[in-house]
Amino acid sequence: MPNRTDLFEPEPDDTREAIMKATYDALSKHGYADLTIQRIGDEFDKSKSLLYHHYDSKDALLVDFLAFMLERMEGTIPLEEADDADDRIRIGFDHVFSTFLGGEQSEFNRAMTELRAQSAHDDAFREQFTKNDRYFKQRIQNIIEEGIEQGIFREVDAEQVATMIHSIVQGAMFQSTTSTDPELEEIRAELDAYIQSRLLADD
Repeated sequence: MPNRTDLFEPEPDDTREAIMKATYDALSKHGYADLTIQRIGDEFDKSKSLLYHHYDSKDALLVDFLAFMLERMEGTIPLEEADDADDRIRIGFDHVFSTFLGGEQSEFNRAMTELRAQSAHDDAFREQFTKNDRYFKQRIQNIIEEGIEQGIFREVDAEQVATMIHSIVQGAMFQSTTSTDPELEEIRAELDAYIQSRLLADD
């Protein structure tokens, strides 16, 4: 997960971005259960009436917030820093485990876990989280397919492997917010072992 400063301008002029920034801050402070439009308004520098003009409920705002986060996060994972597919996928792992799961965003991560839990009984949340999941799985799949073309990775079912990797990362995210002993270093080590044994082609 990128830092707050990576996602927002310090003083956003765009109304939607300003609302999303206020939502991010309020969600980080209060979590989903204690979040209200009023508390989002407390973080909002402009007129609170704008919130009610654009959104008729907290959940409607949060569904748009999830879409916004996906839009912004698409360009923040620095995969393009490497040409080889194996380096790119490890950069992605480093970003997730050090920036997202490493403690810098713990309050926000807990709130996002609460939001995902709403998907169990809210179709709008489920649909948006599904879109987010599809995007990240597709990015992983694209890297695997590039690695196969480069001769770095074996001829594997890229979609199936991407689904496995995404599921492991999702499990790590869930553990990081719901367990006092998430064992993130062990999970990361096993992911590296998985890449070594499942993906890397023999020399």
